[in-house]
Amino acid sequence: MRIHLSAVAALFVLPLVVQAQDLTWRKDIEPIVKSKCSACHGANAPVYEDWNLDRKNLEAKNIGPRMESYPDFMRHVVWPATGSVMRRLDDGKNAGGKPGNMYAFLGATDDERARNLATLKSWLGDGAWNLNRWEARGSVPAITKEQLDKVKAKY
Repeated sequence: MRIHLSAVAALFVLPLVVQAQDLTWRKDIEPIVKSKCSACHGANAPVYEDWNLDRKNLEAKNIGPRMESYPDFMRHVVWPATGSVMRRLDDGKNAGGKPGNMYAFLGATDDERARNLATLKSWLGDGAWNLNRWEARGSVPAITKEQLDKVKAKY
């Protein structure tokens, strides 16, 4: 009996792809956001547009923009605060070795942080994790349509 190498590879790769596709906001991401982020980004926090009007004052009080719902969270992935979730939660592997200022809040241990970050990256979609902004600023380039098209974050 001859077994084709691509058939064997599919047995190992397909479950990983299916697992990533099965991740949803409600089942997998919302629990992470609620347990790790809601103290500063929960229901009592202002929506991004309101937060941005008084950003310095609110940051001084450790109040971030609301991210407790799918639409609020996605404002920080796609638009208007494009890529801010990725820049702030990055482990440093995409930002020259310097973790984002919120990476430490992803978990109590290195393993928990790595696990939660991997879950977020998988949920967003293969290749969707990037640090770009809507418009270029400093050394951070503007996001491209091709990069935005990679975002597959299921509700």
